[in-house]
Amino acid sequence: MKSIKFSKTNIIDKDIKLVGKIIKSGWLTHGKFTTDFENQFKKYTKSKYAVSVSSCTAGLHLSCLASGFKKGDEIIVPAQTHTATAHAVEYTGARAIFADVDILTGNISLESIKKNITKKTKGVIIVHMAGYPCEVDKILNFCKKKKIVLLEDCAHAVGTKFKKKHVGNFGISGSFSFYPTKQITTGEGGMVLTNDYDFYKKIKSLKAFGIDKDIKDRKKQGDYDVKSLGFNYRMTDFQAALGLNQIVKYTINLRQRHIIAKRYIKNFMNNKKIKHMPYSKNCSFFIFQIFCKNRDKILKELKNKKIGVSVHYSNALPKMTYYKKKYNLNIGKFKNADSYGCTNISLPVYPKLKMTEVDKICKTIIGLI
Repeated sequence: MKSIKFSKTNIIDKDIKLVGKIIKSGWLTHGKFTTDFENQFKKYTKSKYAVSVSSCTAGLHLSCLASGFKKGDEIIVPAQTHTATAHAVEYTGARAIFADVDILTGNISLESIKKNITKKTKGVIIVHMAGYPCEVDKILNFCKKKKIVLLEDCAHAVGTKFKKKHVGNFGISGSFSFYPTKQITTGEGGMVLTNDYDFYKKIKSLKAFGIDKDIKDRKKQGDYDVKSLGFNYRMTDFQAALGLNQIVKYTINLRQRHIIAKRYIKNFMNNKKIKHMPYSKNCSFFIFQIFCKNRDKILKELKNKKIGVSVHYSNALPKMTYYKKKYNLNIGKFKNADSYGCTNISLPVYPKLKMTEVDKICKTIIGLI
């Protein structure tokens, strides 16, 4: 039986040869390709500034630090997301406050944010789950009114737009992921977008030990100062080279993802036992999510049939031991997030996926319901 993989990269032979060329050159970091990738990414997203980093988690951490989050502050995050979203807050000494999510999109709403606002609230991190955009305008206006920081976790969202504007451009920053399963991959890696110059300078310095000058800006060797306690969160040049070609041709990638998503919807249209994420022309469809009551049984059978699927994510964060014990959380407050975690199945949406494979995935799942 031929297997169907959950993900496949868009890395081609041309990219591999380029990486080999960079490695042979000996100039592996701080180089031309990192700058080129940043420039192409900000061009695609129409953002003023882009800073490459070692991961989306690093980008979120730096964004929290640059926002001034500290011990005693509360930052609202979705109860259903990757743990990195909340961890980035905790790294600063601030506390992650969980807000329930929409049952089908997995996104937090303005209403769920309002329920968790206190005098200690200093920020909100929204996540565009599976590439589906949050209702950013309402949340942004509320944050401005309350004078709290809005950050965007765009780990799933290369190509996602809201009202014709690319996500990551609404909050003070947007952090993107280039993990191997994502729409664009550099192995590991990420990018931080911002339209604020001062914020950009903070991120750029903090990602490189707190150093105040790039190598190219130094008049002589060692001509720099360290002005803050920074980190080594830099991307290598050969990672950037992998991402560069993918972002240049990403429009084709995104178009195919929409074709695949529509095919899933067509196949599941008349099945009342399977719910699925809504379609949106603004979604980038990192994955296509369906929701089934007997999820774990279906996952087991799909594995046996060599059909690659995944789960995003199996447990709401308030159920995770670290957060549950530290804050004595009651999962009953997060009913939608809990249900989402217990029922979601992530189906593949990579451009190399064939329509016959999409149909096979759907037929198999329908037969297991």
